[in-house]
Amino acid sequence: MSASFYQQLEQQLAATRSEGLFKEERIITSAQQADIAVADGSHVINFCANNYLGLANHP
Repeated sequence: MSASFYQQLEQQLAATRSEGLFKEERIITSAQQADIAVADGSHVINFCANNYLGLANHP
């Protein structure tokens, strides 16, 4: 790929970040449940798990 392509891509990514539209993925450090711990030490509510029966952590 040409350098201009990468420059354009970097500019678009920078614009997306500056507009607050860039999505940062959270790294989950606990079991998949309603309240999960993430890598920065905070806890968030998990609305996207397929663990609706609570069996993901069951041996």
